[in-house]
Amino acid sequence: MGEQATARPDTVRLQRISKAFWESAALMSAVELDVFTAIADGSNTIDAVAQACGIEPLNAERLLVALTAMDLVSRDGDRFANAADVERFLVRGKPTFAGPWMLFGKPRWDGWGHLTEHLKVREDDQRLLGMYDDTFTVERARAYHEATYSIGMGAARRFHKQVDLTGRTKIMDLGGGSGCYCIVAAQQYQDIRAEVLDLPPVVEVTREYLAENGVADRVTASPCDFTSDALPRDADVAIMASNLPQYSRPIIASVVQRVHDALLPGGEFHLIGEMLDADCCGPLAPALWGLSEAVNRSTGLAHSEPDCVGYLEAAGFENVQVHEFIPQTLTRVVGRKAG
Repeated sequence: MGEQATARPDTVRLQRISKAFWESAALMSAVELDVFTAIADGSNTIDAVAQACGIEPLNAERLLVALTAMDLVSRDGDRFANAADVERFLVRGKPTFAGPWMLFGKPRWDGWGHLTEHLKVREDDQRLLGMYDDTFTVERARAYHEATYSIGMGAARRFHKQVDLTGRTKIMDLGGGSGCYCIVAAQQYQDIRAEVLDLPPVVEVTREYLAENGVADRVTASPCDFTSDALPRDADVAIMASNLPQYSRPIIASVVQRVHDALLPGGEFHLIGEMLDADCCGPLAPALWGLSEAVNRSTGLAHSEPDCVGYLEAAGFENVQVHEFIPQTLTRVVGRKAG
């Protein structure tokens, strides 16, 4: 018993973490090759996957063995089947297809490989808006939101299942990107209007999504750096979602204060982001999103739930509450302006 309690540590866990990028590469390649779609369509043997995906049987075997070991597919003799989450989210053609989101991080692959150098960047050389520098073009914005749109629509639907906006008149969405939260709001509430606030290159892309979803008559997109520009003063709902770690504590505190001041009396603010627990020991996803800002050379970091509650209370919001949004990933903090 004593020997078991004091078992000597080994390197197994450390080796797994150090090679985690191998798993990422296998998943991304499977998405790019449409392996999971092939399996769902009945091409579920090594030879059939090879033919459907245009690769050699040896490489199909190598990849399928790895995907099986990762529990992304299961094996029964010569045949493979997708795991439940893979079947739902990684089969092309399904309305829930989230393949582009799985590939979201691939453009940063090389950047993460140079994380040590990024961590040595001095404060004076960091950028307030991180990746949103002068090189952030409409083309980059379009590629970015092609990756985030599917997962964004899922988050927006979840938000509107949790939050009743009946009787509200206008939403302002800070950094709303493709406009998912406002699109779903317009689809569910016939009288609500919304305005997406984002940088000029993004706004052009936002307008494409609004038109595609048939809501451009009630949802607008306006060029705005919400960290410094004036905010609309006719909204009774404000949303800021999935961009929290991109900004420093002083920037978020300032934004929250200006949102409070701009909202109509009685208005509500929903801050949805990758937040750490109170002890700042996790979850892992928010911690890594914060670390990713080093790759972007931004001043951003992972904020904790108490941090965010503090931002809202210091700004004057009342009845501030914390709600789990997506387990281990996103948290929603909501507060109301006195009416």
